[in-house]
Amino acid sequence: MRTKFIAAAAALLAGSAFAAPAFAQDTDAGFTGPRAEVITGWDHVKPSGSGVKGADGVLYGGQIGYDFQAGSAVIGVEGEATGSTAKRTETDILVAGDRGRISTGRDLYVGGRVGFTVGGKALIYAKGGYTNAKFDSHYVAGATDIRTSDNADGWRAGAGAEVKLNDKVYLKGEYRYSKYNNDDAGIDAKRHQVVAGLGVRF
Repeated sequence: MRTKFIAAAAALLAGSAFAAPAFAQDTDAGFTGPRAEVITGWDHVKPSGSGVKGADGVLYGGQIGYDFQAGSAVIGVEGEATGSTAKRTETDILVAGDRGRISTGRDLYVGGRVGFTVGGKALIYAKGGYTNAKFDSHYVAGATDIRTSDNADGWRAGAGAEVKLNDKVYLKGEYRYSKYNNDDAGIDAKRHQVVAGLGVRF
């Protein structure tokens, strides 16, 4: 279901690119205006501490935002909702034959970005803001079966580049680092992500 949704959204955005008029430059508003995009990429989540293994997976989701361009400077706000396939399973953790799995749930983000244009068609930017992620765990040992799901607050910082395909449609690539903490649930984790996005500016 998630894969079909992403594929349909990407197809809709790609269709917008071919539907744009050939005289797009006459109506090009630069990087100012609302935007929406689909994103996907590599996700790596790791509990803090030396010698602790992390989990890799595929990130997927969407983002909306609004940017304002003044000269070559661009500032904006954005919000994002994503999911991830990142999970890790270990056996023989506390007793022989037991099994534990930690997986990632939804991740919500809100923040801002600031950057500068290059040649009128590209944007280089840095970003930062607040993020809240869900972490699920499942432990099984004989008749013992324990499931937990906890949220953790955190912060995110990153940088990326955006390239306009025409006056409406753009591609972007981005790296971001996130740090989460929830002392009550014993969560102290960090996250590295490399994502690609296809978006439309309205």
